[in-house]
Amino acid sequence: MTLKTKWITILGLCALANLCLSGCASQQVNTKSSVMDYLYPKSADMQVSPTIPHLNLPLRVGVAFVPVSDSRSYANNFWSGQSYAGGLTEAKKTEILEHVADNFRGLDFVSNIEVIPSAYLTAGGSFANLSQIKTMYGIDVIALVSYDQVQFTDESVLSLSYWTIVGAYIVSGEKNDTNTLIDTVVYDIASQSMLFRAPGTSQVSGRSTPINLAEELRADSLKGFEQASINMVENLKTQLAVFKQRVKENPEQVKITRSEGYSGAGSVRLFDFMLLMGLLLGYRWLFNSARS
Repeated sequence: MTLKTKWITILGLCALANLCLSGCASQQVNTKSSVMDYLYPKSADMQVSPTIPHLNLPLRVGVAFVPVSDSRSYANNFWSGQSYAGGLTEAKKTEILEHVADNFRGLDFVSNIEVIPSAYLTAGGSFANLSQIKTMYGIDVIALVSYDQVQFTDESVLSLSYWTIVGAYIVSGEKNDTNTLIDTVVYDIASQSMLFRAPGTSQVSGRSTPINLAEELRADSLKGFEQASINMVENLKTQLAVFKQRVKENPEQVKITRSEGYSGAGSVRLFDFMLLMGLLLGYRWLFNSARS
């Protein structure tokens, strides 16, 4: 075999390898759950006008993830033979829901909060499903959490050098972008009215070789969900405060009643009393220390 023939063969093999990889070089993995698909599976459902919410304080609140939509796409790895599909595990969902629930716990107008398993929400169940959950858990208001995550994998310029010169495990040849949205929408079940919402977003950029592409996508997916949930929880705190202020300034938008024996300020007075006692004890300790 002549030198020219060898170079032609090498270049041909490189071109073939690049062609084989091009089928998986540009990929998109999308997984999502949609509040719109869950609450309004039919366009006619959107035409039903919600009534003015009637909140009986203290509230009983539930938090839950809406069912996953049928829009998941998969990425196949030519080199490792592995396939990958994004998504949240039930354990991670429960962890996020607990963070959401923590924002309601301790509020003077919330008596208790329930973390509701995803299995109790049916796809397209709408408010009929929420009414069942309302009866089952004895809740008045529900925080519905949804998400939409898209992961893009595009072949970068470095992949050319990677294929023809260096080798699989030395130079990263893939550019992975993971975009994540987590949205919490709070609804009054009886009136079918949305009270407020709090979104959270994140963008994770990573690089990987095709060999460990599936592992990198999983890691980026998890990181994206974690960052977006942190952002969402921070926004939830803000929106809770905005909602309380809006109810005070616009009482005609939300009807508020109080259960017998509920004043709405008991927990605040108890906190102030405990704070005062702590200050008095601290002052007494400092005074005794100074005397000794």
